[in-house]
Amino acid sequence: MRYLIFFYLLFLISCTQVEKALSAEQIIEKAILFSGADKIGNSEISFKFRDKKYAAIRKNGNFQLFRNFTKDSASIKEVLTNNGFQRLINMQVVKVPDSMVSVYSSAVNSVHYFSVLPFGLKDKAVRKKLLKATTLKGKEYYKIEVTFSEDGGGEDFEDVFIYWIGKEDFLIDYLAYSYHTNGGGKRFRVLKEACLKNGVRFVDYLNYKPLNSAVSLIDIDIEYESNQLKKVSEIILEDIKVKFLN
Repeated sequence: MRYLIFFYLLFLISCTQVEKALSAEQIIEKAILFSGADKIGNSEISFKFRDKKYAAIRKNGNFQLFRNFTKDSASIKEVLTNNGFQRLINMQVVKVPDSMVSVYSSAVNSVHYFSVLPFGLKDKAVRKKLLKATTLKGKEYYKIEVTFSEDGGGEDFEDVFIYWIGKEDFLIDYLAYSYHTNGGGKRFRVLKEACLKNGVRFVDYLNYKPLNSAVSLIDIDIEYESNQLKKVSEIILEDIKVKFLN
């Protein structure tokens, strides 16, 4: 009888452990909630990145993403919406060659996409895969691979992302991605500093590339801990403002 009780207890413990296991979808949902990104769907956000100003208006699935800068004494404004891309020079709409529409659109979308992560990881085109958990710099992380379906995944749907999400705080401290534009490559971003603006977490990153371009994206964190990455830039957002819409 004692043995039956013992095995029954083991069975209950095993079942409890299974029940506590989180799926990739659940982990992303918690990451969105814990970072305050669940509020971004109805908001106005603006910031400065390098020499350009960015602003985004998102409301009930509709979006307007702006980029403003000056080039050769001309004022340039770019707008990406659900309906397409538009470019204005000195407040006048200009015709953009078809070959450049995707280039400009991607440049605008990319900065906005990274600025509000993990917002956007719930899109229908996003495919999530839970990888083997890992420990990085003494902290335990869930490791999630994100790819995109061709339908709705945008121009860069072939890109692959990996996110390191803290097991205790559900915050993204590291991310990596492989890309195919401009000859392709891999990058690994490391949290430099995080701040809260109106309850939404924004992160500045140190941006690295592998010394060995053949390294697998899934192992790039191992390369980082082995000092096999080279710092190429810093991703720093300035003058961040957040306003929520009703």
